[in-house]
Amino acid sequence: MLAIIAAVIFGLALILDLANASLGDTITGGTLLVAGLLCVALHMAGVGANVRGRPVSWRRRR
Repeated sequence: MLAIIAAVIFGLALILDLANASLGDTITGGTLLVAGLLCVALHMAGVGANVRGRPVSWRRRR
């Protein structure tokens, strides 16, 4: 999920950079780039991963 968010943020940063635009004084292309890199780093670290999964069953089916 974080990788998808990062891809959207990187896409928005690219569009803003190509258009030489910004979303105010605070949110610029560089800010979105850093936010995207943060999302990628969290994704690579395993944050937000579905850990619950199915429990391992030690019984054999017959």
